[in-house]
Parts: sequence; structure tokens; C-alpha cells
Amino acid sequence: MNKQFFCGIDIGAATAKLVIIDEHAQTIAKSISRSGVDYAKAAEKNLADALAAAKLNRADIYHTFSTGYGRDNVPWSDGRPTEIACHGRGAWHHVRRKMTLIDIGAQDSKFIHLDDHGHRTSFKMNRKCAAGTGSFLEEIALRLALPVEELNELAERSTNEVTLGSFCTVFTATEILAKIRAGEKVEDIVKGSFRSVVKRIMEMGTADGALVMSGGVVAHNPYLATLVGEAFKQPVMVPPDPQHIGAFGAALFALDKIKSGDESCS
Repeated sequence: MNKQFFCGIDIGAATAKLVIIDEHAQTIAKSISRSGVDYAKAAEKNLADALAAAKLNRADIYHTFSTGYGRDNVPWSDGRPTEIACHGRGAWHHVRRKMTLIDIGAQDSKFIHLDDHGHRTSFKMNRKCAAGTGSFLEEIALRLALPVEELNELAERSTNEVTLGSFCTVFTATEILAKIRAGEKVEDIVKGSFRSVVKRIMEMGTADGALVMSGGVVAHNPYLATLVGEAFKQPVMVPPDPQHIGAFGAALFALDKIKSGDESCS
């Protein structure tokens, strides 16, 4: 019997993520690349990379669903559920209980509540400012002349966290320069920056049920999950491969379509 494969792609403002799963919802292959300015090209590259890794042909993919900022730029997509729906669906597959999902991306943060059946009850998104997102941490790394990959280790090393008072990314960057001139240690400034992200997240709502985090920011900066857990006073669960959760959720919706014949996902 021929196996069936399903594809989900999440094209964000910074990166495009793709996941291929089988009919048992097991991940067969995945890929990631910069989104760039041509989302359709990024989608094609990710598909080619994942197909090569899985040793599959394009014809082996039964359905593809796309989500994220560039979901409408995937011409071969069979469905385009929202990123809120896909992140919730992907996280629910791993957690299977009432939860609050915090997804921190490059340009926005999502705060999603799911009930005991995985149904979304409410959500909020931060789109007004880059504070509390991956772009904020990239700006901090730029101001400190550091590779963004070093931030997590530096924050963990801090012994005297610096408090940052600004709410705006631009003002915070200016404040950081003042901290540097005052002789504050880099690791303490970085931890203060992480704490600033956590504060922006806390402003979005309260946790109800399990507290779960996903997205590229927590994937590369796991110490953020520790700080979020301290702030909400409960442990944080991080599902496997948190950066691909949206793409995985889109793939699950593609699999659901063949099971139910229902294309409606919102």
C-alpha cells in the first residue's frame, strides 16, 4: 500500500519553515530558510530541501497547507489556515490538555488559550511594536556588537540583572548604550533585555492551564522559557522542534482534510 504524505509550510516575516508528515502524523522531513523578499521562491526551496531529505517526489505529497505572513504566496497550497490556528493545532498535538500557548516570532508574539479539547477560546497578538519579539533581541545584539546566537548563554551567566525601563525597541537600544557607558556588564544587560521580553508577554494576559512556549525565539533562547516560568509561577513546556510548530500544525490540517474532507480552518 502506498503511503500518503502531507506538507505544512509556515512563511514568517523572517524565516520559512516546512514540515512533511505521514498519515500517522509522524515527521518525515523538515526544512528552514530565510523568507527573503520572494516568499514563493522560499517555499519552493524549502519543499525541494525537504523532499530531498525524505527521498520523496513532489507527487508523493497528497495535500499541502500554508500559513504565516506569506501563506497566500504558496501557489501549490491546498488550504491556508491562520497562523493562530496552526500554532494551536501543532502545540495541542503534543500537549493534549488545556493550555496557554505563547509563541514568540520575529515580528510578533501570540498569546493563545486552548480548552481541554484543543479548541481556541481566545488569543492576542502583539503587532504594534517589535518589543517582546525576535526583532527586539536582534536589535539588542546589534547594539552590543554580539552575534544573536550568544545572547542565551550570556543571559544565563548573569549574576546582577540590569533593569531596563523603556517599552519601545528604539528607546531601549538608547538605554542600553547608557548602561554600557555606566560600566554595566554585558551579560547583565542581556538578561535585562530577556526580562523586558517577558514583561511584554505578561502584558498580553494570564496563564490558564499548562503553559507552553513555541517559536524560533524560544528555540534559540531556551533561557526565556525559564524566565517566563518564573514570571507566571509555573513550569513552561516547550514542545519538540518549537520553531516548526506552525508548519507542523499546517501539515496536521492537511492530514485532517483527507480524513474529514473539511477544508475550513481558521
